[in-house]
Amino acid sequence: IQKLCDRVASSTLLDDRRDAVRALKSLSKKYRLEVGIQAMEHLIHVLQTDRSDSEIIGYALDTLYNVISNDLEEEEQEENSAKQVDDLGSQFTEIFIKQQENVTLLLTLVEEFDFHVRWPGVKLLTSLLKQQGPQVQQIILVSPMGVSRLMDLLADSREVIRNDGVLLLQQLTKSNAAIQKIVAFENAFERLLDIITEEGNSDGGIVVEDCLLLLQNLLKNNNSNQNFFKEGSYIQRMKPWFEVGDDNCGWSAQKVTNLHLMLQLVRVLVSPTNPPGATSSCQKAMFHCGLLQQLCTILMATGVPADILTETINTVSEVIRGCQTNQDYFASVNAPSNPPRPAIVVLLMSMVNERQPFVLRCAVLYCFQCFLYKNQKGQGEIVSTLLPSTIDATGNSVSAGQLLCGGLFSTDSLSNWCAAVALAHALQENATLKEQLLRVQLATSIGNPPVSLLQQCTNILSQGSKVQTRVGLLMLLCTWLSNCSIAVTHFLHNPANVPFLTGQIAENLGEEEQLVQGLCALLLGISIYYNDNSLENYRKEKLKQLIEKRIGRENFIEKLGFISKHELYSRAAQKPQPSFSSPDHMMFDHEFTKLVKELEGVISKAIYKSSEEDKKEEEVKKTLEQHDNIVTHYKKVIREQDQELEELKQRINTLTSQNEQLQATVTQQVSQIQQHKDQYNLLKVQLGKDTQHHNSHGDTLQMNGIQTEEVSKLKEELEEWKNKHELLQGQLKEKDSVIEKLNSSQLEMGTTEQSSQTSKFGGLEHNNELQKELEMLRSQIQVQSAEISALQMENQKLQVMSTTADPILGDSGATASSELKGRLEQEIKELKSEVKALSEEKESLKQHLDSSSSTVAILQDEKSKLQREVAESKKEQDDLLVLLADQDQKISALKIKLKDLGVPVEDEDDTESGDQGDEDEDGEEEEQD
Repeated sequence: IQKLCDRVASSTLLDDRRDAVRALKSLSKKYRLEVGIQAMEHLIHVLQTDRSDSEIIGYALDTLYNVISNDLEEEEQEENSAKQVDDLGSQFTEIFIKQQENVTLLLTLVEEFDFHVRWPGVKLLTSLLKQQGPQVQQIILVSPMGVSRLMDLLADSREVIRNDGVLLLQQLTKSNAAIQKIVAFENAFERLLDIITEEGNSDGGIVVEDCLLLLQNLLKNNNSNQNFFKEGSYIQRMKPWFEVGDDNCGWSAQKVTNLHLMLQLVRVLVSPTNPPGATSSCQKAMFHCGLLQQLCTILMATGVPADILTETINTVSEVIRGCQTNQDYFASVNAPSNPPRPAIVVLLMSMVNERQPFVLRCAVLYCFQCFLYKNQKGQGEIVSTLLPSTIDATGNSVSAGQLLCGGLFSTDSLSNWCAAVALAHALQENATLKEQLLRVQLATSIGNPPVSLLQQCTNILSQGSKVQTRVGLLMLLCTWLSNCSIAVTHFLHNPANVPFLTGQIAENLGEEEQLVQGLCALLLGISIYYNDNSLENYRKEKLKQLIEKRIGRENFIEKLGFISKHELYSRAAQKPQPSFSSPDHMMFDHEFTKLVKELEGVISKAIYKSSEEDKKEEEVKKTLEQHDNIVTHYKKVIREQDQELEELKQRINTLTSQNEQLQATVTQQVSQIQQHKDQYNLLKVQLGKDTQHHNSHGDTLQMNGIQTEEVSKLKEELEEWKNKHELLQGQLKEKDSVIEKLNSSQLEMGTTEQSSQTSKFGGLEHNNELQKELEMLRSQIQVQSAEISALQMENQKLQVMSTTADPILGDSGATASSELKGRLEQEIKELKSEVKALSEEKESLKQHLDSSSSTVAILQDEKSKLQREVAESKKEQDDLLVLLADQDQKISALKIKLKDLGVPVEDEDDTESGDQGDEDEDGEEEEQD
């Protein structure tokens, strides 16, 4: 080895150096330590100086890989030297990466397309990452385009390099969020999903497994990448992975592994540890793309291996957990049986069947818990199957409630525990169902009267069954009684329950029984804390005295503390999924640990409180409840008034829009009147010209004359015109009287407006605008009446002209008279049409004026109503302010008393003052309106 190293260092010929490096490569596997110590420096020098020759570079990289890598053949590796070999690889890696330039040089070599350089370079870099991952990751991260250059390996057409590139990226992305983000944004998801599709999805080989492991590295505990995966619509591309055929007989070991990893990848996206918003959006995407439906198909399929079925149940659990849409869909899934049964019922049958595998039963319990998590509708459906009115009398179908009851009272302690926890989840944070479950009656044996479910649970407890069974039942009872005074009353009504609990707590038992003692203490503490003192013999004070005499307060608190100090309690509190190494460790439920944390402190305080403090606390609670009721009542009143104000504002807006329409109509009519005026002026000019023409030809008319018959006809026509004119004058007088009436009514309305100016209601301005518009209409009508009087004057002039023309007319000039007659007839027709049009215009204006006056009257009524309502609301708000001030004084006095007595009181002044401030602001807004 020393001679070969000398040849590598001193030979001038490339061939000699190449042969020496090849020889070192052949020795490096067997004499790893010697080659590593003596040749590493020379090999690194070759990488730096002989880059032009790919062959020697390949040999050098292979030699370094053999020295650094621990992937030796098993037969060459003795068991006792395994640790020494690991240390050797780590030490050589440390020497290599001490100079950061070596890693940068290796990244440059990996860019080479030559197979003999790129492939050994990838393997060597992978080995370095395995040995000293964090240090090598940091060097690659700070080197320019380091990660991006490695991403190109996924696009290599040679499968060996591409597959080893996937392994390299697996090591590179381990526990490094920064590199994970860079890899994801370098289009890794697209490339990896393409590779999985090309390889045949779940039917693919080891390459699919490697890609899935890399995807898990990129997504697990990385919210940024999870969001990027969802936004890139990559969830939709996961659906084909789970399209397994009907012939489920061919499940190879690799397919099982692949499908297992695929299910885990789905769980990574919807894990309960992720931010709730991210989990929720992924759950919705999985439902909309059909992924959940596909998983439910696998769930209900036959011939699926047990471990895949278990993982599918766990995956479905987390996809539906806390998502109402997905929970509703899952409730509708039916198993392909005859008759069809709901999937929930089929799963519960497996849970309470002691012949099923333990992990499968745990998975079903988790699925049931996730189905009921934040799902009051689902909880109600489960509890309803237990209630007398809904139980199937025929007994043909088994319901979820019947299965749970059967499991609760079976001889298998694991079934007892699972059924008790499942039933507790059906009652979680749902006081209504806790009360309804008290109605459930169980038939114990033929001839005996039925007993309640609560009574049966306490009966089994007192019979001294297995620890696991008693723990499950105690957890169920604690969940049931917490925050439900009626259930506490039912529990205390049985005279045997309290003596049993005190007897259990007072005894000095072994370690196994300490857990039961702690839970009994918790149950008794709940019976005190949520006791409404409705039973005289079991009032709070009497129960506390009983504890003091029989157990002792300090002893009671010590026994209560056994729960949270237990090792199994700590394990259960870590995550929602029930994961137990063996059935014996199945003691605590995750949600129950939250309840214990919540109640342990308050029960300890309640035990030490005196009766006077309890009374004062109850009085304070009652006062606070009354105050809250008053506040909510007035909030409701204010809300209703706000709604009424909104409705009135909308009505004012509609009236305003109607007013605008009327204004537009008036504007249009004004323009039409202007057109008529222009036409009338033109007619006047034409008549003036005709008069001059008539005077200039007067002599000829006197000379020529007109036939008497034609003159008489003209006189008759003029008489008819006079009659029509008189009719029009009569109509005008009637319209004038109507207008005067409108004026007088408008003046009265004006006086009412002046008297109501002191009101601050916002609709007054709109009424003033309508008054102005009515004034405009009056002025327009006056202008029109002036125009009509002008037309009357013109008509009188025409009459005068006709009378002066009578004596002048003679027998001669028949031709001239006929021309004049034709002109006069034409002028009269035009005037008639003009007068007719004007009368029609006036009629329409009158109609609009009538409608406007009616609108004004309606607005006046509305305004007076609104003024009365505003005055009433002001009065109510003043009363509210006085009441609230009195209540605040009482509450502050009570709180001061409580503080003097040493009772801790939560400071709610900020929230109450915030509410009061909102009410005051609402009042001010109404006054401004």
